[in-house]
Amino acid sequence: MGFCYNKPMPLLKDYIREPKIAYFSMEIGLRDDMYTYSGGLGVLAGDIVRSAADLNIPFVAVTLISRKGYFNQEIDEDGHQIELPAIWEPSRHMNTAPERVSVRIEGRTVHIQAWVYFVESLRGGSVPVIFLDTDLPENSEEDRQITDYLYGGDDAYRMKQEAVLGIGGVRMLRRLGFKIKKYHMNEGHAAFLTLELLHDYKRDIESVWDESYIWDVESVKELCVFTTHTPVEAGHDKFSYELYDRILGDYFPKNVLKRLAGEENLNMTLLALNLSKYINGVAKRHGEVSQDMFPGYQINAITNGVHSYTWTAESFRRLYDKYLPGWANEPEIFVRVGVIPDEELWDAHMEAKRRLIDYVNTVYNAGMDYHTLTIGFARRATAYKRADLLFYDIERLERIGTGRLQIIYAGKAHPKDIEGKHLIEKIYSAMKRLRGKINIVFLKNYSMEIALRVISGVDVWLNTPLRPLEASGTSGMKAAHNGVLNFSVLDGWWIEGHIEGYTGWSIGPGPEEAKHIDDINRVDAEDIYHKLENLIIPTYYNDRKTWIRMMQNAIGKNAYYFNTHRMMRRYVTEAYIR
Repeated sequence: MGFCYNKPMPLLKDYIREPKIAYFSMEIGLRDDMYTYSGGLGVLAGDIVRSAADLNIPFVAVTLISRKGYFNQEIDEDGHQIELPAIWEPSRHMNTAPERVSVRIEGRTVHIQAWVYFVESLRGGSVPVIFLDTDLPENSEEDRQITDYLYGGDDAYRMKQEAVLGIGGVRMLRRLGFKIKKYHMNEGHAAFLTLELLHDYKRDIESVWDESYIWDVESVKELCVFTTHTPVEAGHDKFSYELYDRILGDYFPKNVLKRLAGEENLNMTLLALNLSKYINGVAKRHGEVSQDMFPGYQINAITNGVHSYTWTAESFRRLYDKYLPGWANEPEIFVRVGVIPDEELWDAHMEAKRRLIDYVNTVYNAGMDYHTLTIGFARRATAYKRADLLFYDIERLERIGTGRLQIIYAGKAHPKDIEGKHLIEKIYSAMKRLRGKINIVFLKNYSMEIALRVISGVDVWLNTPLRPLEASGTSGMKAAHNGVLNFSVLDGWWIEGHIEGYTGWSIGPGPEEAKHIDDINRVDAEDIYHKLENLIIPTYYNDRKTWIRMMQNAIGKNAYYFNTHRMMRRYVTEAYIR
């Protein structure tokens, strides 16, 4: 659905009359001129808020203000990423609440204010998003910067941020008058909220046997939902207890905390696992991987989705309005995509493609044309996503693709991710090597607006993660909403969405077989080249009827299911009302 923003603050009182689901996320992506997200996790959080508003779910979201954002990306002619400040002014988009709370950090009282931003669906539902901010004159200069940088700084900075999010977030919701029936943690960043809740459920009597008996863990578990997105051990936040002592001191007894969060390190994921009744991964395969990582816990699976209206290009919105009325709030209507005439579906695609090609030619002088098969690859630049796999055998790609392919890349590497930065450099090197044969462009400063242009305007969406490191992936779901065909490794959501030659194509072996292959890069690259040469390119140029039928299948089999409306209905029935 469409959305209105920045509803007047006095109406906040209207949102505290009934109990809410409180959704905590370190990042929430709502619009490009608010730099409060870095990538897929934050964009997903934004889609969740939008669907909650559409579906009138009693919901409030809590995050950090990230005044100085993630970063703006520049790239020099050799592909070296340059990070520039992404500073924005919250007062241009939202208002502050008069209420304040505080958290003790390093022995100092750190004061926190709340900016309140309203996401309002045109269907009438709306969701307040609470942005926590420590940039207050009563705080020290150091503490004023705690909520400045998204994923910035060292472990100490990160722990301070997570204390503000988890502890400060619970306190702020109470101060604002919200009654919360469930706390949903989107990743472990907000897991300190469980400790704040435990303080509420501390029993009045002392136990002579074990101090842990005075903490009512079961009551807190009833309140908490935890979604994990990270299928690798290194991706879970862990802090030393020495750091905990320094940052939070005696906030919570360390001997009890060690039983909940791990003896050696304070593991935020383990803390969330031990204090949540409902736990889930974000795809069926990811649920299985997470279950193996954390034996002894029941890990469920709710496969991610995307907000259908947000991630559908204008040409397709008009088409769906004409033939599938109601699609935006009932995406299951996409199953009736067969009523759309082939030529109108193709015309909608070509309108989106022309918009993209005109953009890359105007901004980057890319020299691309409307009729060449166009592949898109846009996501965070990090090693496991293998953005350079397409160039594994660049001579073979040149033979296959000269005059028949053009490729559009985009994505940021984390400032500390050296391997990710090298991937961008490799792509630039390939661009130079293939110049005049295969047109390639890398779009700088990847954003939600650029993402919609790319995922709706290319012909094929390429995804090449190392298995099983793609927890879910949502960009391919967005592509499917626009009839773009996926060409992807069988990992994350694509295991569920893939029907070979029907909704798109797979790359390489399935997840179980791939475990036993040493040179998986070679095997996957070989399959990419084989299918490009023998299936994808010939079908695109010689069999438009089959191509359009596959576009219909992508919409009718993938978009109808992989959306946040379906996902949020499952959270309501499986996690929120249990």
